[in-house]
Amino acid sequence: MNQRFNPKRRLSYRILRWVLAIALLSGIALSAGQIVVDARRVSDGLDQQAKQTLALVRDAATQAIYSIDDDLGRQVIEGLFEQRAMHGASIEHPDGTVLAEKRGELRPSSYRSITDPIFEAQREYRIPLQRAGGDRTIYGYLNIHYDTAYAARDWLERATLTLLTGLARALVLALVLFLVFHLLLTRPLLRIIRSVSDVDPEAPGDHLLDKPQGHRDDELGVWVNATNNLLTSITESQERHAEAKERINRLSRYDKLTGLPNREMLMGMLRNAIHEHRRAGQHVAIYCCGIDDFKSINEQYGYHIGDGLLQVLAERISQDSAHGPVLAARLGSDQFVVVEQNLRDGYQCASTCDWLLYQISRPVRLGDMEVGVSATVGIALYPDDAEHTEQLLQRAEQTMTLAKTAGRNHYQFYVAQVDEEIRERKRLEKDLMRALPDNQLHLVYQPQINLGSRRIVGAEALLRWTHPTLGMVPPDRFIPLAELNGSIVEIGRWVLEEACRQAAEWAAAEMPLHIAINLSAVQLRQGDIVETILNVLKAYDIPPGRLELEVTETSFMENLDSAVEKLNQLKREGVNVAVDDFGTGYSSLTYLKRLPVQHLKIDKQFVQDLLINDDDTRIANTIIDLGRSLNLDVIAEGVETEEQEFYLHSRGCQMAQGYYFAKPLPADDFVRFYASFHHKAVASASVNPTNDT
Repeated sequence: MNQRFNPKRRLSYRILRWVLAIALLSGIALSAGQIVVDARRVSDGLDQQAKQTLALVRDAATQAIYSIDDDLGRQVIEGLFEQRAMHGASIEHPDGTVLAEKRGELRPSSYRSITDPIFEAQREYRIPLQRAGGDRTIYGYLNIHYDTAYAARDWLERATLTLLTGLARALVLALVLFLVFHLLLTRPLLRIIRSVSDVDPEAPGDHLLDKPQGHRDDELGVWVNATNNLLTSITESQERHAEAKERINRLSRYDKLTGLPNREMLMGMLRNAIHEHRRAGQHVAIYCCGIDDFKSINEQYGYHIGDGLLQVLAERISQDSAHGPVLAARLGSDQFVVVEQNLRDGYQCASTCDWLLYQISRPVRLGDMEVGVSATVGIALYPDDAEHTEQLLQRAEQTMTLAKTAGRNHYQFYVAQVDEEIRERKRLEKDLMRALPDNQLHLVYQPQINLGSRRIVGAEALLRWTHPTLGMVPPDRFIPLAELNGSIVEIGRWVLEEACRQAAEWAAAEMPLHIAINLSAVQLRQGDIVETILNVLKAYDIPPGRLELEVTETSFMENLDSAVEKLNQLKREGVNVAVDDFGTGYSSLTYLKRLPVQHLKIDKQFVQDLLINDDDTRIANTIIDLGRSLNLDVIAEGVETEEQEFYLHSRGCQMAQGYYFAKPLPADDFVRFYASFHHKAVASASVNPTNDT
């Protein structure tokens, strides 16, 4: 390949510029030093000349002042002015009376602006006049003034010549140095570059570089040798490609992030362990460790912190346990597997699990940050739980998954019912896909009461599933399944349409109630969710202000920016937003400030032990106070007693729902309850007209 250079960017031109600049600066600096030294010499010369002149006429001036001889004094002064640099002279008595004096004009000169700051325009010298001998009486003073222009002119001429000479010498030296650099460096480099351009990338070893003449043993010669060796090595590397590929395949058996064996290598290790222990009749344990809520670590601290955390945990669980060495591997994401051999009994497994949980739960310091996590462990034993490698690992993973549903930071052994529970969950998931087409789903409505006016102001639409063989399936059992398989999107749209249809029917019957529906995290992630909600409201002629979407704290934390944008769009259209189960999730004021929220719902777990459990009471009070400070209405769920209702109202909670008022009701029963509750509220208001409204 041919490489063309911009002439202004060539190395030779850059060297020339640098050499010229450095040489000129050096010449100027050296000349300036010489000029300064010469200036000091001239200044000292002026002083020395003045001292000699004063010493020469001192006796005559003393005789004139002693004898008060005016003629002699004038002769002395006139004699001093024989020097061309003399600007003024005087002989005066000690009281200042002048015996003789003469003044001249400073010589006009164009260079005074340069020399006067250096030498001064004139210099004044003064000596006392005393007679010879032991008499120390001062009879007067002799003063002289020198004009520095004459000496300065000579100095300036020499300084100019010195500067020009220094610059000329520097320029000549720079050109000589440049020529040396060009001959010894830049020209050989250019020839090497041209030789490199002729190298064929497909066969670099066929064309080696020629050493420049005169540079076979210096740095350029070594560089050419190294380049030729590199070209030769590139050619030889093709022969080693097959070996490198095999090495890469071996490395692919290890996890890139942690360095632990991956699933493929783990299966081989596990097969070997089982084969050895089958003959010895010993046990092997598989511990499947899942980091609890690792996704939130990545979201809160960033993926680089999450990766660093996994590396530290991998190092910890690879250490020997209290019972000996273990084999550790990474299955992926936030899951690790530990294999322990030569087991005596289950108690040893429990001890190892305690060790694993302790190692993982120890705080990890990454930079200036300390991160704490926990893990859930599922345990499968060979040969009690399974005899085949794949089945053993699968059951350890299943056990860990089920253990996570029961809590965090604990371990669970595999039991025979695990397979049945998994199969039952799969059957339920399959049946759920038919629930909507087969009309097995229906809505019930729980009234929402304004605690001030004691009137029904809205209803929360709650989804129910009546299974043809299992009967009523609890929502907390089937809704997570719907969210996992994605059917919640279709089911959620049906809930929205059915609730809006019912709200329209109630409005026509003079029951203009707000309707509240739950919006899942999966629905909130849909790109068309805003358009879907607005189209349904328009189809049933429901004012947007009568619809309230209840979102949980965890649902919008998965993608906060997108959730905020969509909920803001709905707010601008008039739709209300409530945070459901507030206090059970992240409970961060940061996101609460960003979200377009109108209502906070106190989770029923804080209400059911209200006035009994101090912690729950304080949490409920805090949420109410928070809502008041942020100008948000607070709704209490799960109100079951009159005492709870009275306390919440007195603390400032605006609305409530729960079994104390009514359980979730079918639409027809809700209408009858509404009429009855409304009649009681009117009767109570007539009996006690001062009641709050």
